[in-house]
Amino acid sequence: MEELRADDPRRIGAYRLLARLGAGGMGQVYLARSDRGRTVAVKLVRCEPARREEFRARFRQEVRAARRVGGHWTAPVLDADTEAEVPWVATGYVAGPSLQQVVGHDHGALPERSVRILAAGLAAALQDIHAAGLVHRDLKPSNVLVTLDGPRVIDFGIARALETVADGGLTRTGALIGSPGFMAPEQVRGDRVGPACDVFCLGSVLAYAATGALPFGGADSGAHVLMYRIAEGEPDLSSLPEGLADLVRDCLRKDPAARPGLAEIIGRTGARDTVSDGRLRDPWLPSALVAQLGRHAVRLLDTEHPVETAGPSGTALLPAPPATPPAPARPPATSLSVPSGYAPAGPVPPCGPGAVPP
Repeated sequence: MEELRADDPRRIGAYRLLARLGAGGMGQVYLARSDRGRTVAVKLVRCEPARREEFRARFRQEVRAARRVGGHWTAPVLDADTEAEVPWVATGYVAGPSLQQVVGHDHGALPERSVRILAAGLAAALQDIHAAGLVHRDLKPSNVLVTLDGPRVIDFGIARALETVADGGLTRTGALIGSPGFMAPEQVRGDRVGPACDVFCLGSVLAYAATGALPFGGADSGAHVLMYRIAEGEPDLSSLPEGLADLVRDCLRKDPAARPGLAEIIGRTGARDTVSDGRLRDPWLPSALVAQLGRHAVRLLDTEHPVETAGPSGTALLPAPPATPPAPARPPATSLSVPSGYAPAGPVPPCGPGAVPP
């Protein structure tokens, strides 16, 4: 998390911005609060894609579909303005680090019990996503947030409505959508993608959570080599606990039809009762992570609203630029530390006349 910069908005729609969370696939992401006090994440689309009608059409469709996703295991879409000069979407803020942060930096591989509950929660999230007619298509550790009461799936920015995939209208032929290392063979080959794609990605995420390593190797060998291994090679599951190996292996079958369904996955985790009502009855994380999440929650409550610029209601407000632009400098880090799964990115200017797209 970073403090707001001089050229960041202070308000987007009905939400007052508090800090920068980073950048997702479409634009800048901010921590914000509604006038009634709800904490949200607001994604502001970059100017360049916002000017393309093809993108606008896709964005409208994705927001409509994402609003239909319910359940306890995803970050809900709360609000959006797809027709604004700078389109934006607001989702419920999930107060926890990404699985990438937890495994790659804070803690390391998770114990088997934690991974079983992770598997059940992610499978339940995918059930909700698929029931809304979506395929996530980019399930990876940075799109899974870890909270005291279970995992949450975020970022449907790359998800596509199933009918869009079928008619080929908005997804260009030959376009690869996904992240190397967490793609399914059908994505690598450019074949039609369905719900079973998310099951394969789930298998890769579980292998990473349990071992700290990718089942088809790291990106240091090159994206093309990695994707060839996904399409043609066998995963390395030698470090997986015996109780997880068969489930992960089945999720990573090359043939989409041979992969288990999500209900079967939940049953095989032994955590069906744990995820049935969306609430965990017992702690599911190691004690060190529980303590870290508790400290994070306290810091989040202490976050104050920055002073905002006056302007018409419902608009994204930007402070007046200084007469002489300051020399580029990295802004001071805020005292808060909230890993979010987003990479740092530059400011998002307004898309009016003369604006320079990022």
